[in-house]
Amino acid sequence: MPRRSDRSPWWKGPRGEAWVIAQFLLLLTMAVLPPTGPALPVGLHFLAWPIGFSGLILMGLGAVALGSSLTVLPRPKPGGRFVAEGIYRVVRHPIYDGVILLALGWAVWRTSLLHLALAAILALFFQAKARREEEWLVERFPEYADYRRRVRAFIPWIY
Repeated sequence: MPRRSDRSPWWKGPRGEAWVIAQFLLLLTMAVLPPTGPALPVGLHFLAWPIGFSGLILMGLGAVALGSSLTVLPRPKPGGRFVAEGIYRVVRHPIYDGVILLALGWAVWRTSLLHLALAAILALFFQAKARREEEWLVERFPEYADYRRRVRAFIPWIY
């Protein structure tokens, strides 16, 4: 694993620390920002719980499948293993999917177009983070390249 020079700040570390900070800031913004501007129809409230709960299930399935290889950092853990079973047979990034669904559920619950826009930004962010993460995964696990050709990133059989 590349080593960080003594002069570079910790958040520019070689394991993707900056990605985690950006992710935290996006999620914190969604959590604390009050709904402003145009609102979603209040009648959509009933969708918030199933969307959010689906996100929690995906996150849980992804975390359980990764086991001790789970890390919040995008670079694979030293000693981590390549996981292509369980939910990872269906999508490559179930935890990111889960966080996106949770954010979408939150936006619907808040009936906020602003929060819906932030959920869309979060989805784009995870797409970029996943691309970087997959570069590291291919470096570490050459079989990941074949896995990437077979299994969709975020939406089963579609994307």
